[in-house]
Amino acid sequence: MSTQRPPTIDPQAAQRWQKMPPAPSPWLHEEVARRMQERLDWIKCQPTSWAHWEPVHGGLQAHALLAQRYPSAEGYVVEALTESAQYAEKKIAKPWWQPTRWTAAATRFEMPDEGAVQMLWANMTLHMAADPQALMAQWHRALAVDGFLMFSCLGPDTFQELRVLYQRLGWPAPSHEFTDMHDWGDMLVAAGFAEPVMDMERITLTFDSPQRLLQELRGLGRNLQPRRFSALRGRQWREQLHQELERLPLQLTFEVIYGHALKPAPRLTVRPETVLSLAQMRETLNQRKTFPRNP
Repeated sequence: MSTQRPPTIDPQAAQRWQKMPPAPSPWLHEEVARRMQERLDWIKCQPTSWAHWEPVHGGLQAHALLAQRYPSAEGYVVEALTESAQYAEKKIAKPWWQPTRWTAAATRFEMPDEGAVQMLWANMTLHMAADPQALMAQWHRALAVDGFLMFSCLGPDTFQELRVLYQRLGWPAPSHEFTDMHDWGDMLVAAGFAEPVMDMERITLTFDSPQRLLQELRGLGRNLQPRRFSALRGRQWREQLHQELERLPLQLTFEVIYGHALKPAPRLTVRPETVLSLAQMRETLNQRKTFPRNP
């Protein structure tokens, strides 16, 4: 498996997408977040702090579900852009006059310190990252030892209807290629995670018009394929696309990948002679006591 950046993502296009003005979370992302949240029923570990990675695009409604599940846990909301962070705070923060504002655990709208959280939640962000290994490294740094990662993203069978149509018409691909879940698992291990568990499901959405289908796509993301059409498409091309879509069943398939992994205790490098300070030895011995492992 290659550990390089995905070859089908244009980094500049991915950066422009990240800088788009904040907007309500897409319906599909909220639905995927709801389904991923149900998977927490299988995990007995109860984090005392957790981080929600880019909730504006990943699902602001899901944040309320997670806060309800872990009412006494301190939460972090992580957004790369100040504008998105302010938007998230406006949507998530409770008014001062609500009693729950004073009784619930604190929510911080900032990047957590290294090793500060026991759960990191990242919904539908990984497939839009030009450098997923760097993103995983950020997640790994934020997690405490024996903390766990929960994430979701799109898989290779996504947009299969559009891919067939675009190929038949001789057009460039409608999106960049999406990574297989087994490769995500390999990348997690390379990033320092352990015991990755991956599963997948397909969700099919139907639409009543080509216009509605394309509107949904615009909310989900952008085409980051480096070989995409380099200029703006004209009205004639758009009308042709509408006509071609009307000849097909108006539906889109989404392959949704769910992932879970642990951050294990760091392994000591085996050398002929290893010297540890007393503080390092105490930290190594106590790391297993700070947070119970997921059985």
